[in-house]
Amino acid sequence: MSKRKHIGMPAVQPVGPQHTPLRVLAVFALGQMGWSLASFGAGNLLVYFYMPPEQGISSFPSYIYQGPVFWILTLVGLLSALGRLLDGVADPLIAWWSDRKKARSGKRRWFLLRGAIPLAFFGALIFFPQSEAESATNFVWLAFCLIFYYLFFAFYVIPYNALMAELSHSREDRMRTSVVVSVAWALGFVLGNGVYILKGYFEDAGMRSPEAFQQAIMYLHIAAAVLMLIPALFVNENKYAHTVQDTQPFWQSLKSVAADRNFRWFLTSYFLYWLSLTFIQMGVSYYVTVLLGLDLSMAFMFSLASFAGSFILFFPVKWVTGRVGKKAMLSASFIIFASIFLITSASTMITFPKEWLLYGIAGLASIPLAVFGVLPNAIVGDEADYNFRTTGQSVTAMFYGVTAFTMKLGISIANLVFPSLLLFGRSTADPLGIQFTSLAAAAFCLMGWVSFRKYDLR
Repeated sequence: MSKRKHIGMPAVQPVGPQHTPLRVLAVFALGQMGWSLASFGAGNLLVYFYMPPEQGISSFPSYIYQGPVFWILTLVGLLSALGRLLDGVADPLIAWWSDRKKARSGKRRWFLLRGAIPLAFFGALIFFPQSEAESATNFVWLAFCLIFYYLFFAFYVIPYNALMAELSHSREDRMRTSVVVSVAWALGFVLGNGVYILKGYFEDAGMRSPEAFQQAIMYLHIAAAVLMLIPALFVNENKYAHTVQDTQPFWQSLKSVAADRNFRWFLTSYFLYWLSLTFIQMGVSYYVTVLLGLDLSMAFMFSLASFAGSFILFFPVKWVTGRVGKKAMLSASFIIFASIFLITSASTMITFPKEWLLYGIAGLASIPLAVFGVLPNAIVGDEADYNFRTTGQSVTAMFYGVTAFTMKLGISIANLVFPSLLLFGRSTADPLGIQFTSLAAAAFCLMGWVSFRKYDLR
């Protein structure tokens, strides 16, 4: 007897996906650790390498022009911001491609397998300028490397995030998955800060500072490539992920996400969060060495302490959120982050021992880092699930693509503005520019709090 066909019904999988066990999520999360590590250099070390703090003799030569262009901008800031914008524009396109992709290994794994090695390769190549002196060649080389780095970043990360949602089959599953991958992201970020330790080790072995830094960068990106390949090779997408083929044209798929006014309030707050977070990530070496007057190696200790604290708090955050709700947790985190930036800006006037102050700020920062590390991914997954249940269209990657575009818009503007503020002063004798970066980040956090208060959870 032939099976009856139901005309007009959306295509569904004949057999539902299996529940994703924790061991599979742990393997999947290694990819998150990998792309966190692969993105650390471009996201947090680019300005440090090309516009190092003015503390005595610089560790690195001046590879590209250091002064202002267009009155208030810098070449490093312009390149980084434009690269992020290119990445953001690519996000929805790759999301749409991934939602419609047909591949035997799985429509998300297809991208992970092809994106891991190029992402790590170009992420490392950014820090290998062609000349040790200021030159147009170095500028063109940096632009070339950043363009391909950001393209492959989108190529890997957008399908990865969509697969993260599709491995979770309930609201509780999405919270669990978000916690696991957040732990992995924090570990990748801490490993990225190990570049300072490795640099010191290679310098002690007789290397010049630029070569020592580049050697450290190379090892970290090799590790990142291996980690990113693990879920691409060993997570069975067809067995565990709930995937439905999207058939909408690109603009219709994009509109179904961007037209949601309520979701736009979340995106606005998310944009402001990443704008402020990028300031602290880019500024940690300046805050530690100039405002606190500590050795550069303490930048690693700050990141280690804050992210170790967030690591410890990831599971308590899940528990507390179940009792007070996502909205209260995220709202409180915006206020805590704003307070941290205000304290940092005033740190030169605080007579408290600076190392103690550094660890105190790190401990306080671990709270919002844990909250923002866990909840936004779960919220986007909830939105994608709500959209599927109400429209019948599966545009999971597009939800993450639009969210990623918002994140990268915030990061790109931070990369544009942060170096410009440094022009007001980035030395111990004149730290005004560094203090401006911290005050600006505090203002962004407060605006993010206002925006998020207008968002209604699904």
